[in-house]
Amino acid sequence: MTAEYFRYLLEFKRPSGTSRGVLYEKETFILHIHENGKKGVGECAVFRGLSFDDRPDYEQKLRWLCENINLSPEFLKEELKEFPSIWFGYEQAVLNLKHGGNIYFPGEFTEGGKAIVINGLIWMGAIEYMEEQIQDKLDQGFHCIKLKIGVDWKSEHQILQKLRQKFSKEMLELRVDANGGFTKQEAKTVLKQLNELDIHSIEQPIKAGSWSDMAELCLETPTPIALDEELIGIIDRDKKMDLLDTVQPQYIILKPSLVGGFSGSDEWISLAEERNIGWWITSALESNIGLNAIAQYTFTKKNPMPQGLGTGSLFVNNFDSNLDLKGELLYFKK
Repeated sequence: MTAEYFRYLLEFKRPSGTSRGVLYEKETFILHIHENGKKGVGECAVFRGLSFDDRPDYEQKLRWLCENINLSPEFLKEELKEFPSIWFGYEQAVLNLKHGGNIYFPGEFTEGGKAIVINGLIWMGAIEYMEEQIQDKLDQGFHCIKLKIGVDWKSEHQILQKLRQKFSKEMLELRVDANGGFTKQEAKTVLKQLNELDIHSIEQPIKAGSWSDMAELCLETPTPIALDEELIGIIDRDKKMDLLDTVQPQYIILKPSLVGGFSGSDEWISLAEERNIGWWITSALESNIGLNAIAQYTFTKKNPMPQGLGTGSLFVNNFDSNLDLKGELLYFKK
């Protein structure tokens, strides 16, 4: 086998707001593995400012992988454990090399007959812009919407109140993602206000790393809490168990690019299910290459909840995609 990679810069159609600032572009790396005239493609989707492996030696490690591509997968996994997005790109490329085309997990989804239900994602911005996005998602037929919050809670709260006046929780499931935007005291108030509006869940109400504070919130909360950034950088199985046992969240959110790919996600899912903790899978601004692989993997997990998968439509220079969104249903086009 031989391997090489190239850097690619995805450009947003419109600057996208998060509680960590406004995003204009997204850097990623595409990995190719060659064997016997066939090629496998994967995406090492590092997320600058968020990924555990956002390090100065990232490309150096990617070059190392290409130079050592014939070493055993077990050895490579151990060597790459602190570079979850590189390991994930390797997992993708190996599966694609095996199955060909744009296939990673062949089955009912890639045959084109079955779909994944996804939530509609609303980006932060001026109130008018957020309301415009919400209306667009409702017009498209989404029954589950996720809003980024934590920048201007007063205005964000008003938007949620307006939505609930129009749509009951039976008609519209509302999720919110704070990206650690609140203090513990603020979060306690917000959690009560969210409960009054029948909000499904809130992702990461406070910054990651304060396990005792998060455990206190999860114990008392009237609104289910989902851990997201809290999972990033936790590699060892024992530490994963320690986190879940200490915090006891209602849900965890799995971003394969950030938690060690398919194998890392499988381990988190297994540990969560042993503890009756719910979960769903979310993409993390991958290009259509990584998104396609994540969608195929997600389908194999058979989770009936709406999943947090992107659609590749945020970027002006994305790669061609086999994914096709019809309303809230994500299909694979053969």
